[in-house]
Amino acid sequence: MERQVTLLIFLLSFGFVLGQVSYTIPEEMSKGSLVGNIAHDLGLQLSRLKSGKARIFTRDSEEFVELNRERGVLLVKERIDREALCKQTTPCALHFQIILENPMEFYTVTIQVTDINDNPPIFGKREMKFKISESAVIGATFVLERAVDLDVGVNNLKSYNLKPTDNFALKLHNSADGNKNVEMVLQKPLDREKQEQINLVLTAVDGGEPQMSGTMQIVITVLDANDNAPVFTQKTYKATVTENSPKGTVVATVTASDADEGSNSKITYSITNALEDIINIFKVNEDNGKVTLIGNTDFENSRSYQIHLLASDEGGLTDSCKLIVDVQDTNDNSPEIKIMSKSTVISEDVKLNTVVTIISVDDEDSGNNGKVNCFISENMPFILTSSSNNFYSLVTDSELDRERISEYNITVSCSDEGVPSLSSSVTLTLQISDVNDNAPVFERSSYEAYIVENNTPGLSIFTVKATDADWNQNARVSYILEDSSVNGVPVSSYVSVSADSGVIHAVRSFDYEQIKDFRFHVKAQDGGSPPLSSNVTVKILIQDQNDNPPQVLYPVQTGGSVVAEMVPRSAEVGYLVTKVVAVDVDSGQNAWLSYKLQKATDRALFEVGLQNGEIRTIRQVTDKDAVKQRLTVIVEDNGQPSRSATVIVNVAVADSFPEVLSEFTDSTHDKEYNDNLTFYLVLALAVVSFLFITCLVVIISVKIYRWRQSRILYHSSLPVIPYYPPRYSDTLGTGTLQHVYNYEVCRTTDSRKSDCKFGRAASQNVLVMDPSSTGTMQRMQGEKSILDEPDSPLEVS
Repeated sequence: MERQVTLLIFLLSFGFVLGQVSYTIPEEMSKGSLVGNIAHDLGLQLSRLKSGKARIFTRDSEEFVELNRERGVLLVKERIDREALCKQTTPCALHFQIILENPMEFYTVTIQVTDINDNPPIFGKREMKFKISESAVIGATFVLERAVDLDVGVNNLKSYNLKPTDNFALKLHNSADGNKNVEMVLQKPLDREKQEQINLVLTAVDGGEPQMSGTMQIVITVLDANDNAPVFTQKTYKATVTENSPKGTVVATVTASDADEGSNSKITYSITNALEDIINIFKVNEDNGKVTLIGNTDFENSRSYQIHLLASDEGGLTDSCKLIVDVQDTNDNSPEIKIMSKSTVISEDVKLNTVVTIISVDDEDSGNNGKVNCFISENMPFILTSSSNNFYSLVTDSELDRERISEYNITVSCSDEGVPSLSSSVTLTLQISDVNDNAPVFERSSYEAYIVENNTPGLSIFTVKATDADWNQNARVSYILEDSSVNGVPVSSYVSVSADSGVIHAVRSFDYEQIKDFRFHVKAQDGGSPPLSSNVTVKILIQDQNDNPPQVLYPVQTGGSVVAEMVPRSAEVGYLVTKVVAVDVDSGQNAWLSYKLQKATDRALFEVGLQNGEIRTIRQVTDKDAVKQRLTVIVEDNGQPSRSATVIVNVAVADSFPEVLSEFTDSTHDKEYNDNLTFYLVLALAVVSFLFITCLVVIISVKIYRWRQSRILYHSSLPVIPYYPPRYSDTLGTGTLQHVYNYEVCRTTDSRKSDCKFGRAASQNVLVMDPSSTGTMQRMQGEKSILDEPDSPLEVS
């Protein structure tokens, strides 16, 4: 066996190897015969053939060669008949590709099949009859049917011989198509009376080894004289027919004439071709020479036909001509798309220009009908590149994002340039695998949550939620409390975060009066490798509960001393007796205070302002009113449920201090000193002296107390309430307190005529307070009412 190997390897621009190798083998090799060592000829290792899953790709439906990956050789899979494969076409070759993966490579293999002499020459007819007039002249020629040998080259038809050669000799001459026309030449006149019928044997011999031959009987009937043979108007006729033309289409008309008359001039037309691909497609009318279609013409199978026609008259004289029929191509074949290799899943971070799929496209038509253009849908991150004739590669053209599109259905459409154009398409499904390229994203940029103070530890406060656009493990979000501190204390002692659900729980019970709000950060982290995360700020606002009762600041309740506010008997209706001042350390409506008169010695004489706590007279004071008046005021907040505090206010209705003194003194010591007037005078003098000293002490105490109170309130964190009664400011954001208190004490040398002088202030009252909150409080009549100067500035003396 002779085998020729040619190898060509080069690199293509799209990144995979293309190689070409060719072999030459004879036809009719037995199954399993060695074609060639493809691994050696391509320079590939056997391990590469196995790891690359090497396989044969061919456009033909029948595979004649198979690849043995274990040995790296090509073997004959099916018997190869060159004549069935290529007919008369030379050279005859098989074309296929060898595909490898990881990385993708493909090599083109061509196997040229050489001819062996396995077909003898064959005549289309076993017998050919002639009717020849005895008057036929020497040199008259008679066209014989040619033999057909399916072999090619030296194995093809070589020569003819005719026996016996008494009357006729054989003449061969080459035609324009390269074949040999066979004619029988009369070299000795015929004599019907001597021999009415002559039998000859025409033998066709090929040039193969061993030599093969075929025979045909020639029967000649000698007729009476017919001295004119038919003559065709043309030796060669040409016609054109479109492929797939309907049966019965007239292809051409051949015409011959005979100079004889009568029956000797009647001409009969016939086709002398022996091959079935002619006689099964064309037919000639015996009478008029019209050549019509009786079968289908296919440009892809045969682009032209040569029809040999014979014109015979009744005298047996003949003439021949040739009709060449060219078949015109029509666009009757759609492009055929075959997938050579493809990927079904690629990663979203794949590099640009990565080969995804290799396809092969073929159109059996010719010219523009066979020119194919392929394309894919627009707006896709892929492009189709042509690596070589009829081969295309689908490669990535831009970055992929699985979160935007996780699957692509890529339709590859191929259309030819025929009119009308024919097309075909194939759809490729490509899955995009995920990589961890998206961090979790919270539903909000920040969160605020509320919790009521005095909560139960472990209470669920709020839920933070983050989503991750990735998939599977890369999208699994865990929540982590970031380390930070609140007022120097780790935030983990305040709240905790559920890692799976993002639920925020309170670790401790909160007190609004200690902390009103605090912030911390929660981190959402996915389960990718490496993990990605994002943070969000959460603000917890503590809501107030009504858990603190009001606190009365004025009047200060003493342990045993009598504290009284003085009201002159000349006081008009609406006279401001004093003001009850209270605060509530709660916030909002829990600190909105209201004042009510609960009990009073004379309810018809006094009233208490609901919002401002001012105690005023509601009628004219008379001489009949008791000097000593006792009022009980209740202070309530607006919380639910409401909390309250009570304060007792002593009011003296008198025009002078001795009168007040005597009243309160009499009420205290009436039983002990009722009969001793002298003792009263001495006691009065002692009391006056005591009051003078007490006033001095109280003044100093008040200053110290005020200073301490201002420092305490200044450093406190009492909440601010939104409601402020008229002319009163918020006391450090919690209760209500009058804007101005201004006190001044004056004393004369005569204790019995002691009097107090008041500077202009926001109230007519003078407040004297003991630092220990147990001192004596006195209220004395001022010179002017608070209404004189409503906008006096805050002044404490």
